[in-house]
Amino acid sequence: MSHTHHSQLKTDPISTERRKILAGGAVLTAAAFASGTSFANAPGPDMSRGADNFYVSKDVNSQEVRFKNALGMEVVGTLFTPRALEPNKKAPALVVGHPYGAVRQQAANLYATKMAEQGYVTLTFDQSFWGQSAGEPRGAVLPDIYVENFSAAVDFLGTRDFVAREQIGVIGVCASGGFSLAAAKIDPRIKAVATVSMYDMGEYYRTGIKAERTVATRSKDLQIASANRWKEFETGQPIHGPGQNDPVFLEAAESRDFYETVRGKVASNNRRTTPATYAKFMNYYPFNGIEAISPRPILFVVGAIAPSRGYTETAFKLAAEPKELVVIDGANRIDLYDRTEIIPWAKLTSFFHQHLRNAASS
Repeated sequence: MSHTHHSQLKTDPISTERRKILAGGAVLTAAAFASGTSFANAPGPDMSRGADNFYVSKDVNSQEVRFKNALGMEVVGTLFTPRALEPNKKAPALVVGHPYGAVRQQAANLYATKMAEQGYVTLTFDQSFWGQSAGEPRGAVLPDIYVENFSAAVDFLGTRDFVAREQIGVIGVCASGGFSLAAAKIDPRIKAVATVSMYDMGEYYRTGIKAERTVATRSKDLQIASANRWKEFETGQPIHGPGQNDPVFLEAAESRDFYETVRGKVASNNRRTTPATYAKFMNYYPFNGIEAISPRPILFVVGAIAPSRGYTETAFKLAAEPKELVVIDGANRIDLYDRTEIIPWAKLTSFFHQHLRNAASS
């Protein structure tokens, strides 16, 4: 049976651990964007409600790992293991995917660390073409490879001698919510999926958040992408931009508060993408056939005031049972990246405890 819950902005019991307070607090000087606006004099980041993207736990070990996807591309990630992991005992595991245009140190590592504190072996990774993972040109958009990398992460986890390969789930943050659902549709080894602030990148580029992307807009974008392909082929150089923090995006302001300040900024990630490849998202439909995931469960978590909330609600309606929707009152999309006092840690933990245990016994 499906359920919908509204969660008030109260401190979750699991989020009372020691928090590392980010030093500085001043905005890092941002470059002037395409609009000509400079954000260098913007106020400092909003660190309320336990914002702690770079949280480190004394109870969790972490190490960099490398593995190949099915295309032979190297994927670089971080493996988190509970310090209390019992020798000679196999633990349940989770793959955690980062937002689009991000790297694993942005949102994903926080979720992985918090879930490792609850006894899970967790794995984050940089998507191909981003961060430390292989792929050229940098910032390229190839949804099929993004989806494949979730299965590659399952390959890696399921071949560790301390992981119970029949108890592997996925947490997808933002666009990784869509990528993880697309992976689960064709990879039954993924036994349970939780999405947080999910974005359907395909629908965004087709119609936008509030139907602001018209047929004329899409046509213009494709003409620009086509022209850029000619230039890229002739010069051998990618054309980058617009970036994911630019004012052209409706949720850019809240995005900049995270990505362009000490709250969540990773200096090596400038979030520049290759426009000629944006067109690939228009052929990406992660919710088509989502009912095929059943009887494996899906937990949908979304902020009540997130402009992109509709993507989660659409997926929830299309998904078959068992499914559950949790709405966090007063939260926008980015709030659920790092605000540890409102992210529903207890719900995520109970969801995977229940369903991965059931997967092991089935």
